[in-house]
Amino acid sequence: MSKLPLIIKREYLAKVRNKSFVIMTFLSPILMVGMVVLIAYLTKLNDNEKRIISVLNESSYFTNDFLSDESTGYVNFENISLDAAKDSTANLGYTGLLHIPEEGDLEMVAERSFFYSKEAPSTSVLDDIENVFQERLRQQKLKNMGVSSQAFAQIADRFEIRTSTFAGEQNLKGINELKAAVGGAFGYLIMMFIIIYGGFVMRSVIEEKTSRIIEVIISSVKPFQLMLGKIIGTSLAGITQFAIWIVSASLLSLVAFAVFGIDPDTLNQGTDMTSMMGGNMATPVPSPSKAMEYFQELWRLPWLMLIVFFLIYFVLGYLIYSSIYAAIGAAVDNETDTQQFIFPIILPLMLAIYVGFFSVFSNPHGPIAVGFSLFPLTSPIVMLMRLPGGIGEGGVPIWQLLTSIALLIGTFIGIVWLAAKIYRIGILMYGKKPSYKELFKWLRY
Repeated sequence: MSKLPLIIKREYLAKVRNKSFVIMTFLSPILMVGMVVLIAYLTKLNDNEKRIISVLNESSYFTNDFLSDESTGYVNFENISLDAAKDSTANLGYTGLLHIPEEGDLEMVAERSFFYSKEAPSTSVLDDIENVFQERLRQQKLKNMGVSSQAFAQIADRFEIRTSTFAGEQNLKGINELKAAVGGAFGYLIMMFIIIYGGFVMRSVIEEKTSRIIEVIISSVKPFQLMLGKIIGTSLAGITQFAIWIVSASLLSLVAFAVFGIDPDTLNQGTDMTSMMGGNMATPVPSPSKAMEYFQELWRLPWLMLIVFFLIYFVLGYLIYSSIYAAIGAAVDNETDTQQFIFPIILPLMLAIYVGFFSVFSNPHGPIAVGFSLFPLTSPIVMLMRLPGGIGEGGVPIWQLLTSIALLIGTFIGIVWLAAKIYRIGILMYGKKPSYKELFKWLRY
């Protein structure tokens, strides 16, 4: 293994000195920040555009219910026909016309009311109007039952039960989902790194194989040393590039938001999932004091522990997958032939992200979450989603964490051994596209 450091150094310098690598290292943060700034700027412009809705109210109800705000303005039409109101709304370029006809009772009025527009209205527009009707109908029904407006105000108060651990520590609603999202961000970073830089390892092997340089290198270096050197050298180059991206993108974001006067919170506006799902689930916006509690709870997360285990799972996960990428690169002659082998590699990563989010969000200690956090090909992502909950009581049991790491190490050793067999034979084979059956044969040599 004395030549391994030389191979690592060669691979690292070959990557970082490459012109495309240097260009993308400094150009990518500019493109990413530019895209974020553009989205924030367009969101700001979209929010500044106020929609106008005309109202033709022929009934005795809803006289003061539709009130203008920063995003929506209501213009009342009086003493005109419905056709004239439609023409005026269309000519003035308003969002739409709300027609409330004259009927005997409120329920009949609500049932026969219509919203007219040139195109299908957005869900948010309809939700605002429907909420007004729903509130008045509820009030009217309670009034018919003898409930006063004061009593109704008390009935409408939202209730949230307080939660606490057995030790007396207060819990916050939704904090488990927030913690899982933090872990999911770490897991997603690992997935992107594996896909991007695992592909680099594969392409590097293919380039040296097709140029026949590998025949000269292999005469003085063992195939296993060459494969391991490529994996480690490329990963170090990738870490260097990622570090530059994070630092430069952070600085550029601060400068761009300050120059353009963009509030980062605008990126969160207009993304209410409940509205996208039909607006049937009302999610109250937390008060500033409540938001501070969530911030303090996130601040109390074991960040040092998370970073340490992120590095452990990051290194082990990358080594496992990059070994497979290196074996694929050695088995084929060009990048086109790799397509049949790539999807089985990416599938466990995709499965870990989606299943991890669904299982860990709902039950971080359930059998699905535990199983995927132990399975070596998905544990680097799913286990990181569970770790923000802590280790030990109330968090990830120590035996599960140690078992997960042990399985990863064992899997890494096994996959490197298998990949080295494919690499040793495939690196000197040309002009033949191998099948899965032939790859299995190579494993027996």
